[in-house]
Amino acid sequence: MVQERVLPAFSASPSQISREDGLVVYEDMVLGRTFEDKCAEMYYRGKMFGFVHLYNGQEAVSSGVIKAMRSDDYVSSTYRDHVHALSAGVPAREVMAELFGKATGCSKGRGGSMHLFSAEHNLLGGYAFVAEGIPVATGAAFQAKYRREALGDESADQVTACFFGDGASNNGQFFECLNMAALWKLPILFVVENNKWAIGMAHDRATSQPEIYKKASVFDMVGVEVDGMDVLAVRAVAQEAVARARAGEGPTLIEALTYRFRGHSLADPDELRSKAEKEFWFARDPIKRLAAHLIEQNLATAEELKAIDRKIQALIEDAVQFALESPEPNPADLYKYVFAED
Repeated sequence: MVQERVLPAFSASPSQISREDGLVVYEDMVLGRTFEDKCAEMYYRGKMFGFVHLYNGQEAVSSGVIKAMRSDDYVSSTYRDHVHALSAGVPAREVMAELFGKATGCSKGRGGSMHLFSAEHNLLGGYAFVAEGIPVATGAAFQAKYRREALGDESADQVTACFFGDGASNNGQFFECLNMAALWKLPILFVVENNKWAIGMAHDRATSQPEIYKKASVFDMVGVEVDGMDVLAVRAVAQEAVARARAGEGPTLIEALTYRFRGHSLADPDELRSKAEKEFWFARDPIKRLAAHLIEQNLATAEELKAIDRKIQALIEDAVQFALESPEPNPADLYKYVFAED
């Protein structure tokens, strides 16, 4: 059955974007999609192991939110974390090397697909357990507020974006952390990537309130629903939420209605979702929609966008070569990074 809760296409107000910002967002989305397609190829060629969960189709959420933030803001991800890492500025080489389990990876080959981390880029980690990253992100938001208000650090105005899926909104951490964030007016965006499905459970069958953004009301928190296939709509909502958070006005719960174009993981044959449902969402491809908008608004030409596509393809090929040539982790360092070092 086709899911019907879909928001309108581009509207006049939230779709305003400059040429420069439009090209940045487009390049980021193409980077995410191209990277994930290459991951699928490498996985089936036996270069990656374990579970690999791809982000195809959801790029508008990552790019729309993270590119509306500063580079010193914080990002907390899920087990579907590759594209969040790329949007946060982690080099494609380091992400690919991590997926290959190499020492040059952003987690030194210790994390793999589901546990990307980069202190340099304020990426707080990918988390394998559902809702596991929500308390970590809440803690990051608390420390920023504490440093600013209790320790007098005027530079501590960072905002945290916490990404999680629709299934996490039924977990205890979700309710506990939203309550704390609302009470303390923490500078955090709780971003629900509602892609309609868990592994094999349709979202509407798993919750008594399918409209997740409405759960914000019980915490006296701002809750917003947005078309997660429209990067400009996501960006507009994120910009407003970031401004509110940075001004000390507290958290926002953003429910982005989106869809994953592949199975739950690369081990999922994806036989539970109907052909009609998939075709309905494939037609709303967020990258194609942004490309069409940029061309229609004379912000970019088709050839300029194709040049970006070629640039990203070369960057991804370079990342794969880097990963292939990188060394394996040294067994002598097995216990390194377990505890903090002086």
